[in-house]
Amino acid sequence: MSHKWPICVNKKGFVQIYWTCGSIGEAREIACYLVENHLVACANIIPNVESVYLWKEKLESGAEVKVIFKTREEKFEAVKETILQRCSYDVPEILQVPITDGHQPYLDWVASQMPKP
Repeated sequence: MSHKWPICVNKKGFVQIYWTCGSIGEAREIACYLVENHLVACANIIPNVESVYLWKEKLESGAEVKVIFKTREEKFEAVKETILQRCSYDVPEILQVPITDGHQPYLDWVASQMPKP
């Protein structure tokens, strides 16, 4: 018996972008730039996220800052390029996650913050 797993489809055209950085100052600076330039609707900055990972074959751990952006799918490349140009990490985490559904008034607000050209 085979299982058919549901396919996640982004019908709304919105995504969350997850990014991890080294300081609250860096997170705020880049988040403010992205919001002011209408590349994202908003940013949630979550300090003191404990990360554990291997870097150059050495076990590392420490506090980082997680940032979650809400934006339109077509803005992802511009957001990614902005982060890459401005962040301090050599290999930053930048992940796009589709928003498949949500509270419609909130999604309407997200859309209103980033007018389409």
